[in-house]
Amino acid sequence: MGPALGAEASASAQQPGSDTSLYARLGGIFAIAAVVDHFSDAIIRDPIAGARSANPALRRWHTRQLDRLPGLKFMRTLWVAAVSGGPFHYTPTRPGASNLGLEAAHASLRISPREFDAVAAVLTRSLDHFHVPAAEKQEVLAAFAAHKNEVTQGWRAAQPGH
Repeated sequence: MGPALGAEASASAQQPGSDTSLYARLGGIFAIAAVVDHFSDAIIRDPIAGARSANPALRRWHTRQLDRLPGLKFMRTLWVAAVSGGPFHYTPTRPGASNLGLEAAHASLRISPREFDAVAAVLTRSLDHFHVPAAEKQEVLAAFAAHKNEVTQGWRAAQPGH
């Protein structure tokens, strides 16, 4: 897709205060799927959160469970499309305390705050790769960051004295 996301997002971006959804400003499902595809592949190569991670659960996922990657890409795409205001409904495969179920899906991976931040950096690079405009990029990153406590809950629970 290359620069299409940036072109689509730029063309559909509205002035601040607009009621156009983030979903529309990102360019819709095809643009979101392209970013998620790029992002998902890039995480595997990340030295902190990917196949060479010091975290054995992440290392195992990124080396021995890649047969699940197409489904994960689909679920990530659906999640982004739904939370950005698109016409999709996300249902977690492992429901948790929240309707997104992120704490349950990530608990066994014991993702540390450092690993979460590394994934956020991968997301930033993926958004930059597709030339997502600054305002939309910040909205996507803020939506991602809003779930840090849920995603790192398994790591926190495994800490001594917790």
